[in-house]
Amino acid sequence: MLRYASHDDGLVDVHLPAGRGGAHGPRPLVFLVHGGFWRQAWDRTHARPLAAALAREGFVVALPEYRRVGGAGGWPVTGEDVEAALAATPGLLAGAGVPTSGRTLVGHSAGGHLVLWLATRPAGRGVDRVVGLAPVGDLRFAAAAGMGDGAAVALLGGTPEQVPEAYDAADPATLMATRPTAEVVLVHGDRDDAVPVESSHRLRHRFGWLDLRELPGVDHMQLVDPWSPAWPTVLDAVAGRRHVSASP
Repeated sequence: MLRYASHDDGLVDVHLPAGRGGAHGPRPLVFLVHGGFWRQAWDRTHARPLAAALAREGFVVALPEYRRVGGAGGWPVTGEDVEAALAATPGLLAGAGVPTSGRTLVGHSAGGHLVLWLATRPAGRGVDRVVGLAPVGDLRFAAAAGMGDGAAVALLGGTPEQVPEAYDAADPATLMATRPTAEVVLVHGDRDDAVPVESSHRLRHRFGWLDLRELPGVDHMQLVDPWSPAWPTVLDAVAGRRHVSASP
């Protein structure tokens, strides 16, 4: 475990592949951001099985914690935390004797929102790939649909009509009008009743360059379950392997 900030949630769990270092050289870095609708009730522990599975595939996986709604978080603190963690993590790993190469950002649900947002930020420059797993990628749609019992409104401190400037600053559906330099892949199940796949359809319709991989019969939590049928598609997306049937 590493620390990127002095507050209680300024932590990064590190999952290492077998046989790191030595002749193997630097390993690819995955920066994995957990979901939970940005709320204090959900922390990084539920993403550890996915982190461990990615480490078994040869990645160095950094799983940061961040301040969340109901604790000391909310916007912009929550975003500032993940940006600070991303900026600090490669140096922290190098200082701990863990060399890495490249950077892939992976986030599930609210974590998907955060990695899509990071792709538009200075800390996202130099990132190779961003993978949103059932991401809350359109915050105005999330607010209108009442996703997560009003989670977007709670995060941003009001509705889009009340705090439009907060949505403009936080919403990938607005910010990605300037295309990120990283490759962006969305993986979403059509049985998702927490973040409906319509959210990713809306992003794909707005930004035709997005790679959307829709999975039939897959729900929200299967995307972070390495024993689910979704796992091969998730792994392909993280590893940068092309997909033969990405959604139109």
